[in-house]
Amino acid sequence: MRYGFLIPTGDPRTIAELAREVEEAGWDGAFYWDGICVGAMETYDPWVVMAAMAMRTERVKIGAVLTPPARRRPWKLARETVTLDHLSGGRLVLPVGLGAIDDGGFSKVGEPTDRKVRARLLDESLEILTGLWSGEPFSYRGEHYRFEEMTFLPAPVQRPRIPIWVVGAWPSKKSMGRALRYDGVLAATAGGSAESPGVTPET
Repeated sequence: MRYGFLIPTGDPRTIAELAREVEEAGWDGAFYWDGICVGAMETYDPWVVMAAMAMRTERVKIGAVLTPPARRRPWKLARETVTLDHLSGGRLVLPVGLGAIDDGGFSKVGEPTDRKVRARLLDESLEILTGLWSGEPFSYRGEHYRFEEMTFLPAPVQRPRIPIWVVGAWPSKKSMGRALRYDGVLAATAGGSAESPGVTPET
């Protein structure tokens, strides 16, 4: 059994120092939030914060809980993850999911909020990440993303890929199947509200 510590949002320097203390206390992972506009809460970019965390630690796994690829360009996310994997010496994990649409990073800036659309964007993004991380020539033609062949270097430190942890929302067969195709599962249950409706068999 391994244990990770989810560090609350706060001053980035303090977060980096907390990551060091988490490591010294014997935890196995130090994680930070990935949010754009979370109410009145002060929120910082997780990739910048995790870079600081990586420089203050030597052993713990590092990740953002959780990254919704639907609001990120997958090739940009691929570059960010590879950079952080090298900076940390191969300690990055990538927890992903559809994301919460009550985060202003979706509805307030015109990003897609429909669950089925976000699910398809997630699936395509994970295929693209895996392909780009291979370090081999790779092209892609999907419903939402298309690009010509390119070789994405360097490859991650971790092989065959940076570990991907995917939200598995029971009882959605598609959600659970998606999670089982990758390297770890973030457990969730179906449910929700008018702002963030529950999962369906298609998502």
